[in-house]
Amino acid sequence: GLNSPPYPGAKGQSIFDNVSLQAWQEWQKHQTMLINERHLSMMEAKDRIFLQEQMDKFLSGEDYIKADGFVPENK
Repeated sequence: GLNSPPYPGAKGQSIFDNVSLQAWQEWQKHQTMLINERHLSMMEAKDRIFLQEQMDKFLSGEDYIKADGFVPENK
């Protein structure tokens, strides 16, 4: 599991309690692709809200926005 809550407040504690380290690391990779591809700025509230919505969907197994040019590796 995670060593500490990766996000502030109750949401961070929920992630800490319910999300595996592997899932969190996969989210971080996906988050980076979204930030880069969509040119998101963490200074912009709308971009932070978008990213948080996508994080919630990703971590709960709902349908989330994929990076347009991303092709997963064959393992």
